[in-house]
Amino acid sequence: MLTVVALVVLGACSGARRPVEDVVESHTEGTFYTLPAPLPEGAPGSLIRSDRLLGAPDGAIAWRVLYQSTDVGGAPVGVSGVIIAPTRAAPNEGWPIVSWAHPTTGAYGRCAPSVGDDPFLLIEGLHELLDAGYAVVATDYPGMGADGPPSYLIGVSEGNSVLDAARAARAIPEAHTGNRLLLWGHSQGGQAALFAAQSAPTYAPELDLLGVAVAAPAVELGELLNDDIVNDSGVTLGAYSFDAYQKVYGPSDPSLELGSILTPAGVAALPEMVPLCLLGQNKELHAIADPLVGNFLRAAPAKTEPWATLLEQNTPGGQPVAVPMLVFQGEADTLVKPATTAQYVQKLCTNGEHVEFRTYPGISHGEIAERAVPMLIPWLGDLVAGRPTATTCPSPTPTAG
Repeated sequence: MLTVVALVVLGACSGARRPVEDVVESHTEGTFYTLPAPLPEGAPGSLIRSDRLLGAPDGAIAWRVLYQSTDVGGAPVGVSGVIIAPTRAAPNEGWPIVSWAHPTTGAYGRCAPSVGDDPFLLIEGLHELLDAGYAVVATDYPGMGADGPPSYLIGVSEGNSVLDAARAARAIPEAHTGNRLLLWGHSQGGQAALFAAQSAPTYAPELDLLGVAVAAPAVELGELLNDDIVNDSGVTLGAYSFDAYQKVYGPSDPSLELGSILTPAGVAALPEMVPLCLLGQNKELHAIADPLVGNFLRAAPAKTEPWATLLEQNTPGGQPVAVPMLVFQGEADTLVKPATTAQYVQKLCTNGEHVEFRTYPGISHGEIAERAVPMLIPWLGDLVAGRPTATTCPSPTPTAG
């Protein structure tokens, strides 16, 4: 999902040294992301490469990592990301892990959060999480940072990388992590975190998943694209997602033609738009997207096969989560509509999930995750301590007789 994040100075870091160290790293990291060919043998979550990050937040130690994961087709893929852990003494069972799934920054390698001058900037709630005693892992997703197949809004690929980032943290002894896992994601990352939660029991059974929290998650993908395609943000989102779907699913399904849903102008624009990053190249994206508003789609993807089936497959909810869930939504969000999130939560409640749903008047899409942090931290603490969490789902109606 499109999210414009305010570039603010994060607290609790050494302002004098962080910018210098991060800029030095941003100019020397190029070879780090080059994957060996072929990929080395290794289970999902195995480390391919790790490197200490100099500009970690105060009181923390951090690494940039390459690790093994698995894409939607079951093929091994190398993924990049970062791992951050407190430097103080860890509990006997190790730090609980929060695996963070980031909102849209783009869909191309150089748009990965870990590639930027400050690889920690977009981890919403990072300092509060470290202070509260969590190790934080943040995947870039497949195809971003390290080379690989695209994964934009491809739930299984994203979700696997979220889980495997936690496994990679456990492979670094100095991180002192345990097997307790919590998931936290915003927008596109909400979809990724929900897919990770669905597959965790079978894909990563050694991890003890305690709960999942999401802010303005990308759910009901067909409806989401339909809502957003009326503006330049929706055109950009569509360009990223349709290109990824065609490249990933197209080789095995010749009927997946971009021309079946996009106008000729839309098809022609994709190669120009997809390499552009949301942060830093907004002007260039707008220059391409603005003239396409109203002239991008020739048919509704959610009503055109095989696109409709693929959008449904990549909508969270196909499998139970069965751990507590916390869903945040800004009522002033014009990208992920509050009604769409409410509809998804109602579906979860109907399916018997344990969900707490919190809405925030006047809060937009880009603001919601940071605004939710003060409620997120005690909720995570309750889960780690084994205390029950609230639900806003209505109580089941007793069956007569």
